[in-house]
Amino acid sequence: MRSPVSYLLRTLFCAAVVGAASGAPAASASRSGDHPELAFPGALGWAAHTPGGRGGKILRVTTLAASGPGSFAEAVNSPGPRIVVFEVGGVIDLASATIRIKPPFLTIAGQTAPSPGITFIRGGMLIDAHDVIVQHIRVRPGEAGRAKKSGWEIDGLSTLQGARNIIVDHCSFTWAVDENLSVSGKFFVGKTVADWQRDASQRVTFSHNIIAEGLNQSTHGKGAHSKGTLLMDNSSEVLVYGNLYANNVERNPQIKGGTFAAVINNFIYNPQSTAIHYHMTDVWKGREIVIAKNEIVGNVLRHGPNTPPALALFRFGGLGDLELHAADNLAFDRAGAPAKVIFEDTRYGGHLRSRDQPIYWPPGVTAMPASQVQEYVFKNAGARPWERDAIDSRIVRQSGDGTGRVIDSEQDVGGYPVAAGTRRAFNPDAWDLRTMEPRIAPAMPR
Repeated sequence: MRSPVSYLLRTLFCAAVVGAASGAPAASASRSGDHPELAFPGALGWAAHTPGGRGGKILRVTTLAASGPGSFAEAVNSPGPRIVVFEVGGVIDLASATIRIKPPFLTIAGQTAPSPGITFIRGGMLIDAHDVIVQHIRVRPGEAGRAKKSGWEIDGLSTLQGARNIIVDHCSFTWAVDENLSVSGKFFVGKTVADWQRDASQRVTFSHNIIAEGLNQSTHGKGAHSKGTLLMDNSSEVLVYGNLYANNVERNPQIKGGTFAAVINNFIYNPQSTAIHYHMTDVWKGREIVIAKNEIVGNVLRHGPNTPPALALFRFGGLGDLELHAADNLAFDRAGAPAKVIFEDTRYGGHLRSRDQPIYWPPGVTAMPASQVQEYVFKNAGARPWERDAIDSRIVRQSGDGTGRVIDSEQDVGGYPVAAGTRRAFNPDAWDLRTMEPRIAPAMPR
């Protein structure tokens, strides 16, 4: 089958613009200017200058046990600035637990693990903190042996209320029962719009991740529930860049009401209900409506076996009220021909203000042409792209050849990974401890 990017480019909605402009809703005491050094080379967005755990203690994960001395859970919830490195590689079975990260100033450096890296199964993570960097881990919750519609409704990884300066970069999230990767939390705390925005998550970057195979007819109490990414109401300064969304029924991503976000250069394969979706729900009735600003630029949608022919790359729905800059987005049907539907307006109130110039451009980002996105994302997305595991490799391959499908259980694709534990002492001389970039091979693509 021919690659979609071999076709003639079509400009969608308005002319392609790759520049920089910003309209942030509010200033903050912990903005990027406070930390002039990038978190790591290639860090992007409003969170790009978070220090994470820079300058803090080095905490070594020395066991694949879910808890206890030397465990990942113990390290991430230790007090003070800290960099979590790994002296073990393999699978950490969380046994249905969710790791809730609360102390701020943390760097999780999955790139330091010996081959095959670190994979978490049968559980997930919540970030209830500020200034957190997460790189090169895999989170695969799955059904954890639970019955269908039993109420096991776990996310892969989500931020919570008040999370700030968060980067999740080069990670892999599959088989969640709720969202695979989300900006979440309470969103109407206080009485005013300023209150709502202050208490929602802010300055979050999701970059170069694989977000795939959200489980559909699984253990969620509502039944069908395959979701990629939810950007919860009133969150702001959110960047979703260079990710692979594959085989999630919807939320690829979904941007909720009043959310200020930029969705740039993502490859979306085989959504069934929605691809990119802005939706202000009825919870806003009777409240002051926030006119959000969204950038939707340089994304690529490829239909798969579960994608209806009329599915749009971008749907604008609900109560509406959105200021939108959309440019150079491409969509292709299963045969690789340009798709017939790009934009769908299903709002039942509100207004759409379409702009032909950037209105909310994230710092440090220059959008690549959509024609280059498939190759870039397939090369770079996911944990440890220099040695992808079999699951990530399969997802990338099937997203290219058009054979990947929506699944109901991890058992549909071979079940949880099994890997023998490995060990290697962490050598601080092999790493730049300010950015956690390797001083020696392997080179990590950006």
